Amino acid sequence: MAFILELAKRFDKYSISFCHPDERGIFFLGRFENFNQPDASIVVQKRYFRVTMESSANPHLSEIISHLRSLHGNVPLHRKESKKRYTFSKLPFVEQLHIWDRLWHTENNFWLRLHAFFFLERHLKQETELRKMWPVIVAWQDQIDDWGLCDALAKVYTKILEVMPTEVYTQLQEWNTDPNLWKRRQSLVSLLYYSRTKKTYLTFDQITWLITPLLQDKEYYVQKGLGWTLRELHTVYPQQTLSYLNHHIKQVSSIAFTIAIEKMNTSQKDQFKALRRLKAPSA
Repeated sequence: MAFILELAKRFDKYSISFCHPDERGIFFLGRFENFNQPDASIVVQKRYFRVTMESSANPHLSEIISHLRSLHGNVPLHRKESKKRYTFSKLPFVEQLHIWDRLWHTENNFWLRLHAFFFLERHLKQETELRKMWPVIVAWQDQIDDWGLCDALAKVYTKILEVMPTEVYTQLQEWNTDPNLWKRRQSLVSLLYYSRTKKTYLTFDQITWLITPLLQDKEYYVQKGLGWTLRELHTVYPQQTLSYLNHHIKQVSSIAFTIAIEKMNTSQKDQFKALRRLKAPSA
């Protein structure tokens, strides 16, 4: 603790929080660093000073962490293990949600956050639970820095979009112009996700209203998400999407184009490939 207080003096406007003791690397101003402290690693982040030990002090978080950190394997294994019953598993949905929310915000670990998603995934069929999720998990997007968790949240957000279209669409509009590339990707992928998983859809105009501004976005993962959304849009609104692509064929990147035409028939693919060559700017 003396070390922490000394560090607090040196980093007056920084925040300090404990990582789990067995964490090898810790997030330090955008880089992974190691502190040679026997009891805990320390995370230093700009903005303000705060000391927390929530993951070790909260018994529910400790229970989750101790179980999941013993696992070694891939996503299917973790999905299987996500069915484990914890001591808090019989608590009301909202109480369990807040436990997983605390985990999401205190543990910067892909696998732990993936299990928070698995919890949400088990509650996608109840409208009341979807409505209760949104005010809590809308902030989860702030911690996203990879496509895996981004698209996992898209599966949840797109279901909430069906029951709370105004609230979710408004948020997607905000993310659509955000400097953060994962928020821009989310503003696209959440619109349709995999269209076969949805019962209701936004209008064609609502969807393309968010696609068009990002047609020439420079980020690779935004373009991948854009192509994905165009592909699913064609499934839901085939003729309108063909007309849209015909009109914007010169603006669609090669990354997005390849994905967008995946489910089209051979004739349609050949037509659009020829159109791209025809409209391609001369060297």
